[in-house]
Amino acid sequence: MEAKEAIFQGLELKQKDLIHLLHRVQAQHGYIPVDLVEEIAQRLRISAAEVFGVLTFYKAFALEPRGRHTVTICLGTACHVRGGKQIVEEAERRLNIRAGQTTADRKFSLETVNCLGCCAIGPVVVVDGVYHSHVTIDQVEKILKETRSAEEGP
Repeated sequence: MEAKEAIFQGLELKQKDLIHLLHRVQAQHGYIPVDLVEEIAQRLRISAAEVFGVLTFYKAFALEPRGRHTVTICLGTACHVRGGKQIVEEAERRLNIRAGQTTADRKFSLETVNCLGCCAIGPVVVVDGVYHSHVTIDQVEKILKETRSAEEGP
């Protein structure tokens, strides 16, 4: 069975299946290819605008390939007042990208969130699911270097 067809298999192909289907597509491709949006819409008998509405509402979905490593920085109130914005700016400078972008070598994607729910340990930076607490501007470089080093191995 073709990989694309496997994505649709076992679903009723109704509007209620949209999020589940998008998760399948992203698991297979690492993002949601725009050319699949129209096909998803047709098969679920909804508009492409409805699919894009869901894609752009949930941060879990990406319309472009993400990097191997995802760096997420909290900008919730507690993190913001403790320097979260400056931490984002430092990460942008170190990675040479803006929040919401992926490095040209596809090693890092940088994103911000409005709250991670761990305000007591902010500012918080999450790299590939690993939480770094009470992060300072000086620690950003170290966190990124450790991530690069772990990728390269011993």
